[in-house]
Amino acid sequence: MPSATVAPAIASASRLRQWQIVTVSALLLGYSGYYLCRSDLSVATPLLVARSGIPGLDRTKIGAIQSIGVLCYAVGKLLGGVIGDFVGGRRMFLIGLFGAVAATFVFGAATTVLLFTIAWASNRMLQSGGWSGIVKIVSFWFPARRYGTVMAVISLSFLFGDAAGRYLLGRLIAYGLDWRGLFFSAATLLALIGLVNVAVLRSSPRERGFEEPEISVRNVYGGRGDAGTPDSLSDLLLPYFRSPSFWCVCVISFGLTLVREALNTWIPSYLVDVHHLQASDAAQYSAMFPFVGGVATLAAGWTSDRAGGDRAMALVPCLALCTISLTGLAAASRYESPGLAMVAIASVAFWLLGPYSLLAGAIALDVGGRKGSATAAGLIDTAGYAGAVLSGYGVSRLVDHYGWASAFLGFAAVIGGAMIAAFVYWRHERRSAPASAEG
Repeated sequence: MPSATVAPAIASASRLRQWQIVTVSALLLGYSGYYLCRSDLSVATPLLVARSGIPGLDRTKIGAIQSIGVLCYAVGKLLGGVIGDFVGGRRMFLIGLFGAVAATFVFGAATTVLLFTIAWASNRMLQSGGWSGIVKIVSFWFPARRYGTVMAVISLSFLFGDAAGRYLLGRLIAYGLDWRGLFFSAATLLALIGLVNVAVLRSSPRERGFEEPEISVRNVYGGRGDAGTPDSLSDLLLPYFRSPSFWCVCVISFGLTLVREALNTWIPSYLVDVHHLQASDAAQYSAMFPFVGGVATLAAGWTSDRAGGDRAMALVPCLALCTISLTGLAAASRYESPGLAMVAIASVAFWLLGPYSLLAGAIALDVGGRKGSATAAGLIDTAGYAGAVLSGYGVSRLVDHYGWASAFLGFAAVIGGAMIAAFVYWRHERRSAPASAEG
């Protein structure tokens, strides 16, 4: 008799694991595709500066377009997170994906700086709800003890996916594709990926006949965190405003996202300016930054799950080593040594992107539960991209006036400040952990 009961349970668990794998794979593929329509401007920047044929378009204007896009992305993160908790993760994810396709086609066809700006701002605004949608979906499909590992795997979408996208776009440039063809190709590929997600992605395991798993006891809602939808806007937002730990996470996100966005945007131009690489080679070499960061992300997610969800403890030492690595990159910028520069870039990527991936991923799930996970991710990312507004125009002005070495030293100072906030966060989490566990 027991075997008759156990066998169906094993079969059900096996089917659930299969659908969990399908869900993670769809999210990984889909958000990787997002980066085809996000990394394209960074990769195309040397071409646009050299021979776009667009009156008035130069490095400073492109930097301003990048910053406007990041500002729209930051605003969209806040709105998309809140909306996502009310309308559902799948819907938010698909809106961002197909919105990016449309905006990228417009960018590729643009003939003025104004139209470039509108298209890029629309692209970033529409994409901004995608990550919150992912976090919301994961909160329904996976138990708290696996948040770190699952979100680390999905985070490969903006690390390995970014690397693959940059490499592919770089190869297209090497084969002679111009900048317009680059944007049209990126949009077409993302549209095809979107059709796959429409077919297989579901918001909750209940739509496949399975129960929803347990959530983290660290969530700001306490026993009410397992509700799928908040009762009201105040019910959703007030617990975040009352949480000192959550504010520390937002400060950390401000610093880490600023530096990440700056490096993602400007590494190809840095390699062309300082080390005199061809644009196609610089695009391909820049893929090392997200690729090495992907290794760090997997390590950070897996380790944080094995540590019982104590994710704060990894932040301080990682950010200390990132500060040292950025100082080394500043030193490497004074010499025309591409090899030395790439070693320094790889080191920065390893110590920066592991902690970064935890913030709006596993940590957002921990504090948001099922009720507010999209909002947690949205608020954390909004704080981050508020800082990243400086990564376009601000960095371009800094480089033009003081050089690349000064820019990297400035990044080191930013990460040093984030390290202090991480220490405060770790101390607060240590003091509150026993109470959370008992609740």
